[in-house]
Amino acid sequence: MSATLRFTVVSEAFKKRPIEVPAPAERPSEFFAKYVFNREKMHKYLPADVFHKMMDVMDGNATLDLATADTVAESMKRWAMSLGVTHITHWFQPLTEGTAEKHDGFVEHDGKGGMVEEFTGKQLVQQEPDASSFPSGGIRSTFEARGYSAWDPASPVFVIGDTLMIPTVFIAYTGEALDYKAPLKKALHAVDKAATEVAQLFYPDVRKVISNLGWEQEYFLVDESLYVARPDLLMTGRTLMGHDSAKNQQMDDHYFGSIPERVAAFMRDLEIQALELGIPCKTRHNEVAPNQFELAPIFEETNLAVDHNMLMMMLMRKVARKHGFRCLLHEKPFAGVNGSGKHNNWSLSTDTGILLHGPGKTQLDNLRFITFIVETLMAVWKHNGLLKASIVSATNAHRLGANEAPPAIISSFLGKQLSDVLEHLEQTTDDEIALAGKHEMHLDIPQIPELLIDNTDRNRTSPFAFTGNRFEFRAVGSEANCASAMIALNAAVAEALMDFKVRVDALMAAGMEKTKAILKVVREDIRTCKPIHFDGNGYSEEWKQEAARRGLDTEGSCPLVIDRYLDETSIQMFRKTHVFERAELEARNEIKWETYTKKIQIEARIFGDLCLNHIIPVATRYQSALIDNVHKTSQIFPKDVADSLSNKNINLIQQIAGHTTFITENVAKLIEARKVANRIESEREKAIAYHDTVAPLIEAIRYHVDKLELIVDDEIWPLPKYREMLFIR
Repeated sequence: MSATLRFTVVSEAFKKRPIEVPAPAERPSEFFAKYVFNREKMHKYLPADVFHKMMDVMDGNATLDLATADTVAESMKRWAMSLGVTHITHWFQPLTEGTAEKHDGFVEHDGKGGMVEEFTGKQLVQQEPDASSFPSGGIRSTFEARGYSAWDPASPVFVIGDTLMIPTVFIAYTGEALDYKAPLKKALHAVDKAATEVAQLFYPDVRKVISNLGWEQEYFLVDESLYVARPDLLMTGRTLMGHDSAKNQQMDDHYFGSIPERVAAFMRDLEIQALELGIPCKTRHNEVAPNQFELAPIFEETNLAVDHNMLMMMLMRKVARKHGFRCLLHEKPFAGVNGSGKHNNWSLSTDTGILLHGPGKTQLDNLRFITFIVETLMAVWKHNGLLKASIVSATNAHRLGANEAPPAIISSFLGKQLSDVLEHLEQTTDDEIALAGKHEMHLDIPQIPELLIDNTDRNRTSPFAFTGNRFEFRAVGSEANCASAMIALNAAVAEALMDFKVRVDALMAAGMEKTKAILKVVREDIRTCKPIHFDGNGYSEEWKQEAARRGLDTEGSCPLVIDRYLDETSIQMFRKTHVFERAELEARNEIKWETYTKKIQIEARIFGDLCLNHIIPVATRYQSALIDNVHKTSQIFPKDVADSLSNKNINLIQQIAGHTTFITENVAKLIEARKVANRIESEREKAIAYHDTVAPLIEAIRYHVDKLELIVDDEIWPLPKYREMLFIR
């Protein structure tokens, strides 16, 4: 990019004005789910008997038959065509971290030389997308193309543009899951069954347990004109080079600050479209880093919440471009400032209440609360390495443990009161469980009301913190599919609850009274899972050493962390809960290792290109200008004056030479390291090689590129700088 073009791009970006988004005429409650075929629309469009059948299907109490599907499809078509819909697609979540869709028109031959709009139950329930080009980890050969998508009635159909979007699972011809939704639904079924049986020990009228999820989506916005001027952002989602801006987040003035006008317009537009699609947006605010923001919805059932998050990320990218932005969901798009996460707030509720909601009004309520807390901790303790594997990636690795996000060691924060209760139960035979609710704080400031204070503080360094009536899994990456973490967590909790129930039943069969049997097993588990409980500073070096002594997984290499999926404890847990078979886990690991390799490979290739074709030529040109200046100075001025004037430039010339020599030599090493790694056949070993040899070279070379940015004349530097990209005007 020429200097003139670069400054034109930057100045045009600064001139951007917000697109006016008029306030909707109705209140949000009036247009919420406008484009969703939800229960309200079903009640309106379906015959009464079919509507009641569909309610049973959606609640998991019945299986959809083809006759019912035909009636539902016809009603869906009438509703969709009233909105101008002409096509349908099965919308699914393959193992690409994104979504996929193939659009088909409603049209069919009418047998008279014309066309008719047709949509049958068979088309609604099942389609056959080509499965050969989606990641399968070896489960499917490229010449074996058949795969099936099947409607998930628990996630409502919705309309985008002229297309009816049908959320589906995606499986191979041989039955293995090729997506995230199928195993997620299995994990949710497992935790429902296991938790219901345990909940019935306390409340026999419980019939169902629902896993709930509330995600908090962090993201960056950057002007589109600046984005397209950065090949690294365009290709990888992050800046592979760029020196810190003199001012970034050190003043703490962006966090919860006034939302810039252009961003507020984007947020309003995004929220309106999201609400129309049934996504219950509630929270928006500035985040810590410049240009970083967050949105969050109200809690939903986990399966639906995952679908809504995938849909929201798609909307964010689309709406951002309409407003002259690009939405960055990479966990670390800019070095030196906070990266982005997607906190997964997880809880369990029944058809009668919230299992993790405490304290209760009775000893039975408190015992129920403690039981589910402890069994969740048992799951996290036993499978802490697996939970870490569920959230690691080449992109999230840049964020974890960087004093902005939880460390790469899974532990759980409980807060003082709950910690004291567990310690008391562990050390005594007292059957009384005393838990306090919120208490008042008196501020003694006129006109300020009394505050209700929670019984636990927060610990932002904890990857898995209890925050009142839920656990917050803070380590999930901003561009990740929430399903990955939710599959592992819900399956692990299901296993812990199944084991708990078996041991309690055995004690009761031996004659022990129920409450005493529950307390005995709870005490055993408090002692067992104690290593996972940590309320201190997760960033400290002392904790890393202590975690290792406790036997927690402290591995930091992404390719090696992925191994945890194939630990025998993980394999047995997934088989016990009917979520995955060994072959599926092995296939998914192949995909994870291959994905890691490809992401680093792309970064290395674009980084090498930028260094050799952008940075080195510009630095050399500036170096030549300095050399020319030194030469001309020596001709014009007396020697003593010339020497004095030239010393500074000579020093810069030497610095540039040192940096460019290092860059040139090490880019050659980078290319060779890639070639060596690419010859490795094993996907696991190839990923390890990229982690150990390629990624470190990128970081080493970057240091010298960033130093050149400070030296080379700003007027000829080829890439927009952090100070130009990080502050929306």
